[in-house]
Amino acid sequence: MRRHSCFVFLFCGIFLPGILGFPQTNTSIDCDSLLPNYEAEPQTSAPPYIIAVSFDNFEPGNEVQVTLEALGDAGFKEFNLQAREIDGDVPVGTFKITDPNTKGLECRNMTNSAVSHANSDVKQKVTTTWIAPPDARELQFIATVVQNLENFWVGIQSKTLTPTHSESVNGTGKSKRKVCYE
Repeated sequence: MRRHSCFVFLFCGIFLPGILGFPQTNTSIDCDSLLPNYEAEPQTSAPPYIIAVSFDNFEPGNEVQVTLEALGDAGFKEFNLQAREIDGDVPVGTFKITDPNTKGLECRNMTNSAVSHANSDVKQKVTTTWIAPPDARELQFIATVVQNLENFWVGIQSKTLTPTHSESVNGTGKSKRKVCYE
């Protein structure tokens, strides 16, 4: 009899919410499009969130502190945060997970190339550390932030960060110096 009760309890806990149509709280946000798997459309209003960074410039291997923060009492439950080169669609660099409300994600087969929520508790602020790769160009941090099932914002951007070597190296890694012939 006891075994039967455990089975019923387990069955109800796992399957009953889906059968009754309760919304699932463990959602995912696509690494490429940054869209959550919701039926609702993203908000078009100004987001009540900001992405703050500790530096304007970086060198390969530098650690940049990145903070995603709610303005006022907006709070958020879920998010996906990445660094992307300007006009790029691929995450660059890696994140060092330092906040218990965050976890690393593997996007495009790169471990910790994005950071996301570790739980669906309401958060006011999360902080993480991003490690610059050896070959990045100008970039921004970009995020999707989910307040609830109906309200989420896609494409929230930080200010632009510039590599300190950007004046002397172009995207191919070759010098931009001009050669003069006489």
